[in-house]
Amino acid sequence: TQVGVLLRANAAGEITRSLVSGRVMYGETIRDALFRHLEKDLGAMAFPLLPASPVPFQVAEYFPIPGLSAFLDQRQHAVSLAFVVPVTGTCEPRQDALEVTWLSPEEAASDALAAEMEGGRGTLIRLALASVGALR
Repeated sequence: TQVGVLLRANAAGEITRSLVSGRVMYGETIRDALFRHLEKDLGAMAFPLLPASPVPFQVAEYFPIPGLSAFLDQRQHAVSLAFVVPVTGTCEPRQDALEVTWLSPEEAASDALAAEMEGGRGTLIRLALASVGALR
């Protein structure tokens, strides 16, 4: 019903919109990594609802070269597993997240929001919404 988007400062000091994200640590399950990153960005009271075996809605391949895919990471070539994770608790920004903004699916899929996001994350939100039947 709503999409949580983070407000963050990027490495260049610019304020941008982003999503909960991060790496899987050596020896860590994907499920544990999801819990860790959700708590890191949204707080311990977010109460994410994760199945026993999470399945990504998208495998996004980020390239350091523009135009090879919809996803760009100028630092590296990276493969990202993207998940839709419902939360039932209270979300408070933590770590480097300045704010959590809740948007309707229509607002989250807008060109205006995509323009505030880096690396094709606006496209990723649209794909997430489509995967749960929230786009018209």
